[in-house]
Amino acid sequence: MPTHDEAAAGLAGITAADGRRHALADVLIIGGGPAGTWAAISAAARGARVILADKGYCGTSGATAPSGTGVWHVPPEGDAREKAKASRWDMGGHLAEHDWMDRVLAQTWAQVAQLAEWGYPFPRDERGQFVATSLQGPEYMRLMRKQAKAAGARIWDHSPALELLVDAQGTVAGAAGVNRQTGESWSVHAGAVVLATGGCAFLSRALGCNVLTGDGYLMAAETGAALSGMEFSNAYGLGPAFSSVTKSLFYNWATFYDGHGQVIEGAGSSRGRGIIAKTLQTEPVYACLDHADPQIQAWMRRAQPNFFVSFDRQRIDPFTQHFPVTLRLEGTVRGTGGLQVVDASCATTVPGLYAAGDAATRELICGGFTGGGSHNAAWALSSGFWAGAGAADFARGTRAFAHRPRQSAGRAGARLQDGTAGQTGAIDSAALIAAVQAEVFPTERNWTRQADLLRDSLTRLDAWWQRARASSAPGDAAERVRTREAIAMLATARWMYRSALARPETRGMARRADHTAIDPAQRHRLLSGGLDEVWTRPQAVAERAHNGYQEAA
Repeated sequence: MPTHDEAAAGLAGITAADGRRHALADVLIIGGGPAGTWAAISAAARGARVILADKGYCGTSGATAPSGTGVWHVPPEGDAREKAKASRWDMGGHLAEHDWMDRVLAQTWAQVAQLAEWGYPFPRDERGQFVATSLQGPEYMRLMRKQAKAAGARIWDHSPALELLVDAQGTVAGAAGVNRQTGESWSVHAGAVVLATGGCAFLSRALGCNVLTGDGYLMAAETGAALSGMEFSNAYGLGPAFSSVTKSLFYNWATFYDGHGQVIEGAGSSRGRGIIAKTLQTEPVYACLDHADPQIQAWMRRAQPNFFVSFDRQRIDPFTQHFPVTLRLEGTVRGTGGLQVVDASCATTVPGLYAAGDAATRELICGGFTGGGSHNAAWALSSGFWAGAGAADFARGTRAFAHRPRQSAGRAGARLQDGTAGQTGAIDSAALIAAVQAEVFPTERNWTRQADLLRDSLTRLDAWWQRARASSAPGDAAERVRTREAIAMLATARWMYRSALARPETRGMARRADHTAIDPAQRHRLLSGGLDEVWTRPQAVAERAHNGYQEAA
């Protein structure tokens, strides 16, 4: 099959039938961020024919592409890795697994070396060794797109998937979607599928996150896949009220003020963000990076130049002037919840379906707490690599997959792919999005949760779900995509809040106002799933004695 991009030009080279565009692949990867591109490279290296379908333009869309991101890149010498693991073990509420942390640290070390070999411009230290604790998103993703194409993957830009396809045994065997630019439908019959669709930030307008609406969660749940850690989903990014940039590192040099110019005691970024959240419920909060000396200021400008773009446009000097800040919900993008993975290849609970990056749970290495970049970046490149290889091996073992009968797995809301009429007509996607955001954006409901407010929100979210289930698909391709995103956000909110109800304790980022302490009896993961009836159940954490790390009594 040809190796080229198929974006706006009718998905060139694909055989048309029945008014749609059809293609065959050994491995279909949905999502073109770091996890998806690493999966494409890894699968192609196994000899698989690969198609990568991205909702946007692979290399520029998603949370990584416009940002600088830290990387959990720790040298193997000495005790550096043990110290790195111990820190995350405690912060994450003792839900991480040491074997997985070891695997990710080793794989990240190897793949960062591969990036250097490909020509990524890592800076050098005084000894001439490259420093690889951070990546600049534009350069990183430009390189990853180039390498995915060089490996033989065909990239379909502007081609969001709307549903997975399954065979008669329930094995995932492809997907169907639309092309945003042409409006035409597409389908791919594949031996295996990797979901690298990212997390869910609920269209909060955080930088790079408006393509991250939980689509992969919904598609997987429709096939029966389970999620894990969805209670660890209340991550808010700190940033200027007038900007989408939620990089919070520089706020370690900030002082926070109320509207009268008085210092807000205890407010901070790494520590004290809860005080900012509480204050914002009643009044504006302002910041000033007034603890950064000239040397630090110069370093900031070099390290994250796009942090300053909005300030420069408004002629604000963030080092001397107060500017308004806000908290934007980033959900499972900076959280740890996602699809459950059941083995070292990042397979899900459904045959033929693999998950990578923020689409998959990061509890295995982070437990119940992570953040932007760092562990998430290391997980994206490692899990992408493993999922691509696992999917290629699965496809190789699936004989004559091209001839297996397939059917849609899309059961949530209308059959959005074929426009089947529902009982109540097409749902108002804008109204549904606003309704979901009204339940998940307010910090008084989601930053620190409590049972009565969770149940109150779920009553309304469940009612919206019933309305969505009775609706029909809109005919316009763009509205089909937006409706599907709205339903995915709704489903994600229901899994989040039911998981939060099922964890009556405070552990990691799952904070409960009515259960403020960690409960040793609840040291387990919470699986969730289901569509009409959302279910949750505990899962034990795999144990391995490791350098004296033990659960706190």
